[in-house]
Amino acid sequence: MTNGQDIATSPRTEIPMLRAYRLWFEHTRKCGDGCKGAPRAQDGCEDGRQLWGTYRLVRIGKAAS
Repeated sequence: MTNGQDIATSPRTEIPMLRAYRLWFEHTRKCGDGCKGAPRAQDGCEDGRQLWGTYRLVRIGKAAS
């Protein structure tokens, strides 16, 4: 039996869709140009809209993140 320390773990790769969403989400929490508190992603700043567009494309498999 192993005690959990003997198992080698490799770094986990992030799923592109989740990475794109995380980048957008982190941006919206810090953005002072309109994204923070906006009811829709389309109502945010240019960078926020671009990050959301990237997420949408990655989500349907049309772009690589």
